[in-house]
Amino acid sequence: MSAKIISGTEVARQIREELKAEVENLKKAHAVEPGLVTILVGENPASVSYVTAKQRTAHELGFYSVQDNQPEGISEEDLLKLIDRYNRDPKIHGILVQLPLPKHIDENRVLYAIDPKKDVDGFHPVNVGKLMIGEPDYLPCTPAGIQQLLIRSGAEIEGAEVVVVGRSNIVGKPIANILLQKAKGANATVTVCHTRTRDIAFHTRRADILIVAAGKPKAVTADMVKSGAVVIDVGVNRIGKTPEGKAKLCGDVDFDGVKEKAAMITPVPGGVGPMTITMLMMNTVKAAKLAAGVA
Repeated sequence: MSAKIISGTEVARQIREELKAEVENLKKAHAVEPGLVTILVGENPASVSYVTAKQRTAHELGFYSVQDNQPEGISEEDLLKLIDRYNRDPKIHGILVQLPLPKHIDENRVLYAIDPKKDVDGFHPVNVGKLMIGEPDYLPCTPAGIQQLLIRSGAEIEGAEVVVVGRSNIVGKPIANILLQKAKGANATVTVCHTRTRDIAFHTRRADILIVAAGKPKAVTADMVKSGAVVIDVGVNRIGKTPEGKAKLCGDVDFDGVKEKAAMITPVPGGVGPMTITMLMMNTVKAAKLAAGVA
């Protein structure tokens, strides 16, 4: 029997409706308007597309939003001064610097310059440390989206054997830390596999929840998945073009094979992807509430 599809598109829509109502209430009851600035350096087409989508969503939710475009040649010093200005701007609650940055700029110096209270991406070492000890202000957006997909689809997380394939700082490590916490929507037993794991299939076959962020098309096949597992596919890979010239995408999981074995599975596209921007908006609302003392 085919697995139930976990639609990130639908879950993201639900959360955005909730956030829109929350923003209206914040404005009405507390005169608080969440503020988000997205800083774009240069004109990388993919970055322009991402920033445009973030700004469009912020507007739709009723945020005060600023898109600050800077030239490719901006110096690191000037970019740091710009971030400092937004750090001190009370109308801005969330700062996002779109990556990648030009090679002459140290990305870590830039990200570390963001006030942790406005780090709505959740990448500042202060926020990474708070996640580690179970006291997060902001969860990194993609892992937070994965947790929401699991919770809202009814997956049993507490006590589950969770196997994460991939150990990146953006997905693998933080989702492992989120799900092992002694907290609601967590309390799982988590194993992390990576490129030096001796027998990845040994681990994936015992997973109640399998989260795959391997960065390799169809790396996980049906014979690597336990019957009835919940499978979250984080990967997005371009594997050619359609006859109409559109990009053909696939995930890190062999969807057609695994969906006949799993209980639930996310598609690509339309799974984890739509959740990332939504969780950025959720973090910005939380930042505004923390700043106003109404959280």
